[in-house]
Amino acid sequence: MDAAAPLTPDRVLRRLEWQVVRRLDGRLQGDYRTLVRGQGTDFRDLREYEPGDDVRHVDWNVSARMDGLYVREYTEDRELTAWLLLDRSPSMGFGPVDRTKEALLRDFTTTIARLLIRNGNRVGALLYDNDVSRTIPPRQGRDQVLLLLHDLLRPVGANGQVTDLRRLLERAARVVKRRSLIVLASDFISEHGWEKPLARLNARHEVVAVRLFDPREYELPDAGLIAVQDAETGEQLMVDSSDPEFRRRLRRAGEERAIEVRDAARRAGVDLHVISTDDDLVEAFVRIVDSRKRVRR
Repeated sequence: MDAAAPLTPDRVLRRLEWQVVRRLDGRLQGDYRTLVRGQGTDFRDLREYEPGDDVRHVDWNVSARMDGLYVREYTEDRELTAWLLLDRSPSMGFGPVDRTKEALLRDFTTTIARLLIRNGNRVGALLYDNDVSRTIPPRQGRDQVLLLLHDLLRPVGANGQVTDLRRLLERAARVVKRRSLIVLASDFISEHGWEKPLARLNARHEVVAVRLFDPREYELPDAGLIAVQDAETGEQLMVDSSDPEFRRRLRRAGEERAIEVRDAARRAGVDLHVISTDDDLVEAFVRIVDSRKRVRR
């Protein structure tokens, strides 16, 4: 594919089908169902609790009567509804020109949408750029992926606001009524407090959280005085990138932020998967599937 040609939804989708989806089929041989299929909603039976069972499926009324823990079993839905919660705030524009976090978001979410759609599932999306700017109702079919891509290719600029993921998660709680698979993709550069609405979503739905990052976010080149700009607010300031102490503090801030995000997701009861702009997307999907397999054992 000609790298100089303009990006269109059809071109992007065909590239990902050839370079990512086809390779995933060879690597996972259908095991990506571990990633994309959640627990069904049709009650089937009760059985005694076993170590590793999801405590959200414990039937407390029956357990109290039987003097032991019992969990509900469900029949897996034939069709799944998935909602993609996509952070398109200005900080997602960081990264190499040919591989920003926004480009990684586009490729990741298009791939997972394509995997879902081709198995007859419905996919919807909420797009957030410091406000929920677009709601795409769940539908089936390849055209739905192209519709999503059309919005993901739309440019987003700085608007002077700081990202607050609570808005996205609270909107999702109002919009998504039926039990669904929810995939949250963000760099999690946000105001604090998003873990509580994330926990509430996780109590009703199956949630997959993915943090997208660029390794260069906290690694400045040794280039003397340089101007840096806050992607969210547009504010500019001069920094001395040659100062070893400044570079050390910047790197430490990045490490602390990563730990903070991981711990907040853990408090919400959600496993956080991490993908770098340097990662091979196929390998990233394989890691996520393997991780979710281990959790379900």
